[in-house]
Amino acid sequence: MQADTGASRNAREAEPPEERVVFTKAMKGTHTILFPQMLPIHFALFQRCFEQEGYKVELLTETAPRVARAGLSHVHNDICYPAILVIGQMIDALQSGRYDLDRTALMITQTGGGCRASNYIHLLRKGLKRAGFGRIPVVSLNLAGLERNPGFKLSLSLASKLVYAIVYGDLMMCLANQVRPYERERGAADRTTARWVDILQESFKTGRGFRKGVIRGNMDGIVRSFGEIPVEGPPKTRVGVVGEIYIKYAPLGNNNLEEFLLREGTEPVVPGLLDFVIFKCDNRVEDARLYGTRRLTGLVARILKGFIRGWQDRMIEAIKRSRFRPPKPFASTKALVKDYLGYGNKMGEGWLLTGEMLELIESGAPNIICTQPFGCLPNHIAGKGMIRAIRNRNPSANIVAIDYDAGATRVNQENRIKLMLAAAERA
Repeated sequence: MQADTGASRNAREAEPPEERVVFTKAMKGTHTILFPQMLPIHFALFQRCFEQEGYKVELLTETAPRVARAGLSHVHNDICYPAILVIGQMIDALQSGRYDLDRTALMITQTGGGCRASNYIHLLRKGLKRAGFGRIPVVSLNLAGLERNPGFKLSLSLASKLVYAIVYGDLMMCLANQVRPYERERGAADRTTARWVDILQESFKTGRGFRKGVIRGNMDGIVRSFGEIPVEGPPKTRVGVVGEIYIKYAPLGNNNLEEFLLREGTEPVVPGLLDFVIFKCDNRVEDARLYGTRRLTGLVARILKGFIRGWQDRMIEAIKRSRFRPPKPFASTKALVKDYLGYGNKMGEGWLLTGEMLELIESGAPNIICTQPFGCLPNHIAGKGMIRAIRNRNPSANIVAIDYDAGATRVNQENRIKLMLAAAERA
């Protein structure tokens, strides 16, 4: 047994380093790029943004239990739960037989920070090799210059289009969450969302949806459409959802948490994606200020941050002209957290996670679910670890931290949330 163990260890040590399959310029015209879903509205619009830039892309939406099984079969079960799901979703798609494997590529994001998410791409390549798909190229979508491929470029044009898609997505998500619990006709908010996604996707094909005047008009039209949906009933308990970005947003990752909260008779409140994108730009600005590193990078990040904040402000103004509650601007959230955490705390969701909880409390939603993958260190510090400090200064705060993992049971998660909701009713 010892000899076998030693031989196995020597074989592993002798394995050649990972060889990356490059996505070439020729592949841009021949390959379909598959990418996993996180936010249903936003990512449907992202697909059209990539297509408008000449890429063939397809969004993976499969949520069957076999997705997690595929991930567990090819990724160590001790790794981050979002990695298991994302990699499982991709391998499941490749195993489905729906794609020409000689003309298929994958895409995954890398933040470039200290979170394990930056290493998902390497875990994915190892998983692909084990599953017999080692020849499939994997494209990294990142702003940190971590990996480059001749056939894919995150150009200024593509980046700006993705920002516009996030603005639209955040707007519809915000409005739908305020209508869905009160709609007189069940499904009205979802139908309005689907109609506007179709309208925007069509306008993205021609490029019209990216014109500033058209965007402003579309935002007003979206607000007007949701405002026309008949609603009824008294105000319901508002429940905020924060946490690790994938688990917070992806129905696959959080076991359809928003649907569960609706069934429990509450109004889900989910912070938008714009704050996270601005937060990532702000981190580069703070790096230059705090540590004096890469001042040119800090300047570029400041310009990009200003561009995105400008569109967030326009979205907020469009909502303010209606009966709906707008989200707080990024600067307001950042100011709330200054007495709790330093702005150098940026791993994972960093100080933004604490800031989102404080923003929810200030805006009248003190009942909060902090979602996190089991063992997520940034979340345990800036999320779960900050709950007591938040409660000490905000007695009305009713926060529960919920771990999501392949070994965690949905019943246990939902029961803990029900206990939190029961406490909200007694308050």
